[in-house]
Amino acid sequence: TEKYCPALLEKSKQRVIAEFGRLYEQQYAVALFNKVRFDVEGGGTLQPQLLHRKIPLENKAIFSGSLFQYLEENKKWRNHFLSIPDSHDVKYYDSKASHDRLLHPKGTISCAGYKVLTSMEQYLNLISNSLPGVKAKVGSSPFLKCATPYPLIMWHPYARHYYFCVTTEKEQKKWYMVLQDCVRHSNNGLSDEKKVQTPAFTNAVRLYRQAQGQYGTWEMMCGAPSQILSNLVMEGLLSELRDLISPRLKGKLHERQRNWILISDAVYSLVQAQCQTQYEAVLQKCEANRSSLEASIRTDVDQIITSKEHVTNKIRAVVLPKAEKLLKVSIQPYISSILEALLEPTSRGFFEVREVFFRELVDMSKNVLNEGTKEMVAQHMEKISMLAFHPVKMCSCYEKVMQLSLEGLDQRFDISSPSVFIQRVQILMREQMDNAVYTFEQILHQSLESQGGEDLCKTIQRCQDRVIKKFDYDSSTVRKCFFREALLQIFIPYILKQLNPCFELPRFEELIFEDFSHFILVENIFEEVVLQSVMKDIIMAVKEAAVQRRHNLYRDSIVLSNSDPNLHLLGDNPSIDWAGQYGGDQEEVDGAENDAEYNGEVESVTSRKKKRVKQVVSLIQTNGTAVLPSESCLEVPGVEDIPEEDGEGRKENGAGEENSENKPLCDQNGFASLKASTGKPEDDNEPEEQQKEEFQATESAGEGEESQAVAEEQPSSKQEESEVLLLPPAAAAQKESEIQETSVAHEVHLHECNDGDQHHRGVRPHIT
Repeated sequence: TEKYCPALLEKSKQRVIAEFGRLYEQQYAVALFNKVRFDVEGGGTLQPQLLHRKIPLENKAIFSGSLFQYLEENKKWRNHFLSIPDSHDVKYYDSKASHDRLLHPKGTISCAGYKVLTSMEQYLNLISNSLPGVKAKVGSSPFLKCATPYPLIMWHPYARHYYFCVTTEKEQKKWYMVLQDCVRHSNNGLSDEKKVQTPAFTNAVRLYRQAQGQYGTWEMMCGAPSQILSNLVMEGLLSELRDLISPRLKGKLHERQRNWILISDAVYSLVQAQCQTQYEAVLQKCEANRSSLEASIRTDVDQIITSKEHVTNKIRAVVLPKAEKLLKVSIQPYISSILEALLEPTSRGFFEVREVFFRELVDMSKNVLNEGTKEMVAQHMEKISMLAFHPVKMCSCYEKVMQLSLEGLDQRFDISSPSVFIQRVQILMREQMDNAVYTFEQILHQSLESQGGEDLCKTIQRCQDRVIKKFDYDSSTVRKCFFREALLQIFIPYILKQLNPCFELPRFEELIFEDFSHFILVENIFEEVVLQSVMKDIIMAVKEAAVQRRHNLYRDSIVLSNSDPNLHLLGDNPSIDWAGQYGGDQEEVDGAENDAEYNGEVESVTSRKKKRVKQVVSLIQTNGTAVLPSESCLEVPGVEDIPEEDGEGRKENGAGEENSENKPLCDQNGFASLKASTGKPEDDNEPEEQQKEEFQATESAGEGEESQAVAEEQPSSKQEESEVLLLPPAAAAQKESEIQETSVAHEVHLHECNDGDQHHRGVRPHIT
């Protein structure tokens, strides 16, 4: 690496960084003009019905626990403690003690661009493709052997790979969900709040790749700007590096594979360091000129707009005939089929979000019926408040979208993988879930403060009905926006690739005044003309889909911009501290007094309380579960005891259990009637005014009295057996004894419940 890479890196820096810097400076001025023009002219955007939480994970952590990690330094497996903060970076420590003492982590994994794998076969397939002519034979031994049959591997095309393993399949699945959520969050793209820097950067990257003949979607457009720029350099550098290094790799197959991974990581680290420095220099230069550029724009904004429209008309007259011909032959026949492929899994995913949110509220209502106190409400709201960022509870929603497939279109429209669209939908689903949860907690808190603690169940239902209706409207708006963006992302690169060689764009530059040349670029105008030509067909296709009832979309003509004006006054409120206001976690704190030992010292109850509140994926220790040593990989805190799965997490106080057929509770009583009262029109021909009146009637009804029926919930016929973990012989014997005692006690409890009064059973309200 030291011998051959410096020359290659210098060559790539001159070729990529210099060209990118030139494009970025041009696009920065254009983006600044667009922002100023938008500020002056304004733009009409639909106001969402749900509130938006500005800082969702403030003072929160996602997950933490112990597992085995393979270390390249000594080629051994070691037990490490992993912590995932609100940034979704994975930090690993030598031990839990190092984490609790706030020491620096041994390493940090920025998950952008990674893939999480759960088998060595998947991993070997990926690394076998990294070196041409070097293929692993079937049955050949890999360069590492996992300590257990349940690996978790984080693979990156350029950066270092990370290897973990756990002791059970259940742990593997839950850690996979958590790590996958970290990758999803990191791949979300650049912040939309930076109105100038973000469009300037994305346009510069796109134009650079188009100049290299790369027009399609790009999976490595993820992470921070310096990471994306590094991926851009490595995209062209990797093939040259492979041709140079591959013949010089010696040894057995697994040794060559290992050495290639180490070389690629070393080069990528050097590239990242240089890209970070170069990008900061370019950005600083643009920011220094921003004030003068903005002054010029505001002085001549009308003249710049007029000049741009003149050039646009000239380019449109030349481009539009060929563009329309291409649209008729190569685009329009495919719009409906691609839209259908996007519609089905996306709508199923959003409907699953609705159901998960609804089930959580039904569980809370049932438990409030048994113990109708604000403390009980606060306990449930502590769990629900971070529902959107609980990767295990959201897993069923994410899995619905994984069925999205664009098979057969990858070659025609240069779509490398549907993962770009899948991850975007999953992020939108998470945002809508958090908006619904945040809106519900703000409305509920306001109702509790104004009405007191009487009729808590009825108060919860009124808030629930309002939020569900708002969620239906917002999810429809978000999905339609996604469909339009996705279709543009599929079609625009293809059209540009077909039309670019047909026109000589530089000849239009003479129509632009020199003073305005920084803010008007013919390349951008050409793309705007192409976008406008295809946009009308896409909008029409989405409108036609909205009319069909099966897609559960509102018509575009139904605009409810001010249906609940008082609600948005709560939008600036911070998240509710339910535990602090109502003592919702008192039970957990009281129970912590008996088991708060750590390294021979008693940990303070206040400290433990603080940690429990901050963890999104709660670490709840159930009765009868053996407490394993914290440094053992056999104990991944919270993995066995997270109440997030059906049949596991709804057994608190004997309420909320599923029936023996594993049917969701919300499907038995009330959910169908709720969908009828808050959902979509009964048929496609229902007048639009009637839909609007129904929506507004539901909003006003949320403030009045509602009737409520109580249905009995049949207790579950059997209880899930506790899982016996792999323990030393003495501990295993003790564990089996505890399980037998727990089973006997449970049978006595069931007998008492069956002979007792009605109030010992879990009941839930009937939603009307």
